Amino acid sequence: MGNSGNKSIFNIWHLVALVIVIIWGCTLVSTKVLIQAGMSELEIFVFRAFIAYVAILFISPRKLWADSFKDELMMVLLGITGGSLYFISENMAVNYTYVNNVGFIASISPIVTTALVLLTYKGIPIRKILFVGSAIAVLGVAVVVLKGHVELHPKGDMLAILTMISFGVYGYFLKQMGNRYDSVFITRKMFVYGLLTALPLFIIYPWQFPLENLLDMKVLLNLLFLALIASFGCFLMWTFVVNKLGAVTSNNYIYLVPFSTVIFSALVLDEHMTAMSWIGCALIMLGVYMANIGSRD
Repeated sequence: MGNSGNKSIFNIWHLVALVIVIIWGCTLVSTKVLIQAGMSELEIFVFRAFIAYVAILFISPRKLWADSFKDELMMVLLGITGGSLYFISENMAVNYTYVNNVGFIASISPIVTTALVLLTYKGIPIRKILFVGSAIAVLGVAVVVLKGHVELHPKGDMLAILTMISFGVYGYFLKQMGNRYDSVFITRKMFVYGLLTALPLFIIYPWQFPLENLLDMKVLLNLLFLALIASFGCFLMWTFVVNKLGAVTSNNYIYLVPFSTVIFSALVLDEHMTAMSWIGCALIMLGVYMANIGSRD
């Protein structure tokens, strides 16, 4: 499931993974801005996924369907776990709890991916340093988010847990599909099935956001950032990352999302970094490094 050349910590795909998770950490703040501007969690996702889908059509192969009905169902699963379920639950979580709480909980998704890989591929040699590194990264995330005190919001935090599980499952199945299908094709299918599984929710939560408000530059720029950079660009590149580095190694980088969120929150929301935040960030980076050199997927 990969070769030794792909496991080098200096491999270019490690840098790509780092850039992607930094951007994904910023998205939580952008989502909060859009919610404060009056967009619902569902509307944010649909706008985001639709724009990203249109963008990927310009580079996508003409192939419409997967090679088998089973694989097509797997694409639906990717659309749910990496699209509708993941983003809508994350958007709702941001509305009910702190942005940093969501970043902390969602960043533990590598644990889900690693567990699924270990249960499925029993012959994979994974050293103890992977688990030690993961534990250090989780501790660092907790330090970054909690800053020495516990302040939880049950409804939002439960939604964040759902987000975490969803993306962990997505990373696991993405690795399987990435071995057999083109990355652009997989990303396009994820967007379209994400949209199709989200649209029925408008029966329960009707559209309310006035379309003329899209002309507000704050709304427009945040939407374009989420759709073209964080969704179209990052999800496309993430497919390559998972294929090159493996599901366990690539998903270990998700631990860095709170690191990005804390910094971006300080810049945009004027929430300054504390000494505890810096200590937590250092622990996260150390833990990710240890987990990467310990994984063999």
